[in-house]
Amino acid sequence: MPPRHFFPLIRRLLRIFGAAGLLASSALGAVEHPPQTGPTVPGDKAVVVRGKCIPPANAPLAVKKAVWATNYIVNKSYVWGGGHSTFYDRGYDCSGSVSFLLHHAGVLDQPTPSQALQTYGEPGPGYWITIYARNGHTFAIVCGVRLDTTGGHGRDEGPRWRANTRGPRGFVARHPRGM
Repeated sequence: MPPRHFFPLIRRLLRIFGAAGLLASSALGAVEHPPQTGPTVPGDKAVVVRGKCIPPANAPLAVKKAVWATNYIVNKSYVWGGGHSTFYDRGYDCSGSVSFLLHHAGVLDQPTPSQALQTYGEPGPGYWITIYARNGHTFAIVCGVRLDTTGGHGRDEGPRWRANTRGPRGFVARHPRGM
């Protein structure tokens, strides 16, 4: 273990070298902090710009923070079980991605599998966030934009914001209280 006075330098280097430092910074006890601020668009509906979600100005701050934070994991790889042992992982599966979103909205304390998300929160669609869950898969609609890990035909897999919708047939709709 390096001497304590090296930790700030090591953390700085890890930030410079990006994702490669993710595991090492965790080993050093550093806590990752995804963005807590960002741009908004007018109204109640989000938009996707270059793969990132821009939340609406009218959304509650918790929803905006969740969107800005989730942009941090967008384009990470699909990893089965990813995001379940820690919110900060090298890749994410569907429920790991949705858990990350809910955690950064301040409404989930630990990663939750898709089966358990079927009984999460309140029944039915929410105004700002709706989780659609079934055994084996989950996705979320946030301010009209879908957070999902399936790209179709085996490509574009992993956490992504998608402007197109997905039918909810076979899924249970749930939402965080008040959202």
